[in-house]
Amino acid sequence: MNRLIALDMLRGYALVSIMVNHMPISVMRWITLPNFSIFDASELFVLLSGFLVGMVWRSVEAKSGRRSAQTRFARRSFEVWRAMVVGAGLMALLSAALWASGRPHTAIWTQYSVWILENPLGFLAAVGTFWLQPNIIDVLAVYVVLIAAATVVVPAMLRWPLQVAVASVALWWFAPQLNGLIPNHRSQGGFLFNPFGWQMLFLTGTAMGLFRQQLMARLWPWRHLLTLLAAGMFAFGSAIVIGAAIGEPALPLREALKLVYGTIDKWNLDGTRYLAIVAAAWLVAVPLARPMEWLAASRLGVALQQIGRGGLWSFIACVLLSVLADAFQMTPPDQPSWQRLAVDLWACLALWWISALWLAYGAPWQRARKDCRAARRQMKVAAGRPIA
Repeated sequence: MNRLIALDMLRGYALVSIMVNHMPISVMRWITLPNFSIFDASELFVLLSGFLVGMVWRSVEAKSGRRSAQTRFARRSFEVWRAMVVGAGLMALLSAALWASGRPHTAIWTQYSVWILENPLGFLAAVGTFWLQPNIIDVLAVYVVLIAAATVVVPAMLRWPLQVAVASVALWWFAPQLNGLIPNHRSQGGFLFNPFGWQMLFLTGTAMGLFRQQLMARLWPWRHLLTLLAAGMFAFGSAIVIGAAIGEPALPLREALKLVYGTIDKWNLDGTRYLAIVAAAWLVAVPLARPMEWLAASRLGVALQQIGRGGLWSFIACVLLSVLADAFQMTPPDQPSWQRLAVDLWACLALWWISALWLAYGAPWQRARKDCRAARRQMKVAAGRPIA
């Protein structure tokens, strides 16, 4: 499978955006997606993750069969779950250390630092059972569920794509009611990122990855019209955000727009946000394809690629750096903008450096371990012994 460098760059940008957006007084957060689009890095992260699942599934199934693809993504779901638990523990311990050293922070809830010290095993068990989903890392909870479901849904999508699409929309329609039935520490119950809602965006990305060639062949004759519609949808979402930022002077425009979109609900995957991110995906993939490739090949693009290719390692680093940098920006209070910007740049450079180290040393080691396990399995099969 050939790597799409623009895809890696966008994943890296999503992680940087998630990091700085959870730093309340960050300077760089004012140039991230939520300031000029109705969607944010969460939608970008989930859509790209689904797209990657579709691409990898198609490649693995073609080479090794469907069972191998299902095994791979079942294992991946476990790896994400493990990263969620470990990451939540490290995040809470870092928060406790910062509070103990006199560095307040608001990137995450203070109570996590109390619980991890009072009952560390109980805290980790609550995270592992999805009873508790700490903020910043909570997107991994829905990711675990969606990847696990992919082992069943993707084969069905390959056989009955239209029926799966209809079922996905129906599930999204009733997502708030279904999510409320899941027991959770929150008073209203359910996941913060509603899996019944966000599955539609994830599966949209999966379908893009699975049927990329077929979809582009069907849509290419209509590319000019689709580009016009996509640009209009993106502009509509941007107008909502910019109008809200302007405030009272833009009240007539805001009221007029609200007649069209009604309300915005991120956690259940609002329809307006969904259409805006899908429209943006078309713009990036078709009319802006060449500029995106050029940007991905630039020095900044290569750095973002490395962050995007860091996978779960980069995500956990993003979470911890978000908490740490937030504490640095808040202590001492009332820091000038240039000082907070310096912390932003330090956090971004640290995230890049950690990701580059992983690609240089961690990823080859992990790959060697997997190859060794696969070789042992083949030897056992060849010898006629049962696989342990």
